[in-house]
Amino acid sequence: MSASNSNTRGPFHADELRPGDRYELSNGHPIYCLPAGARHAHGNIVGALPLATDPAVESAGIDAGFSPTPHILRAPDIAVGGVPNEPGWIRGAPPLAVEYADTGTDEADLKLKIHELLTAGTEHVWIVRLVGPRRVEVHRPNEPVRTVSSGDVLVADGILKNPVPVDALYDRDKAYQATFQNLLERQGYASLDAVRAEGREEGREEATAQAILHVLAARNLVATDEQKARILACRDPALLDAWLTRAATEASVDALFA
Repeated sequence: MSASNSNTRGPFHADELRPGDRYELSNGHPIYCLPAGARHAHGNIVGALPLATDPAVESAGIDAGFSPTPHILRAPDIAVGGVPNEPGWIRGAPPLAVEYADTGTDEADLKLKIHELLTAGTEHVWIVRLVGPRRVEVHRPNEPVRTVSSGDVLVADGILKNPVPVDALYDRDKAYQATFQNLLERQGYASLDAVRAEGREEGREEATAQAILHVLAARNLVATDEQKARILACRDPALLDAWLTRAATEASVDALFA
């Protein structure tokens, strides 16, 4: 029975279903979930990459089962936020839910699923349309539906730090680009250029530190192991330059650090 065909409460509870069962529940009625087609399955993996790696995201899941009430069990294609690493259904609803809609999608059930997720507390539901032009329908509580097209970006303030290009939910290379940027930011870098600049700066700093030691050795000034370690560990370009000047002029290694 399709949940959309009955307003009466069905006989099933979410706790009666097991992980791996191919059913969702709406008002106690089972909804059979067909295996995903190739295009749909590809979309799930591609779309999960830039979403799960966003610097603000702590958890995400594919086909995670959410049960906000005993008679409802819904599994968005991608859930962002609220996915603990533990067994069983998840109580409540994800902050962001993504559904891929392909040929064969039951539009009545999809509409009901959106309603149930938003009612349960989901803040954004993105419907990624796989039929026709690339576009994502954005559903939010008490707001009209918006459509965001290819070439534009999607935002989820308070859930995602970075905008998500619509095309990154379809195209693997676009998804990789967004994912790479996310991973850089997770490590504290604004861009790949920032990584390269740091590498160049670290190379310069290491070269300056080695030059200080060579100058001291050439002047027969013997640095202790502790002093050598301090020089090699320094990453302050201005301080290293000052030490290099002192290494060439001061009478002792101790004076270098005065």
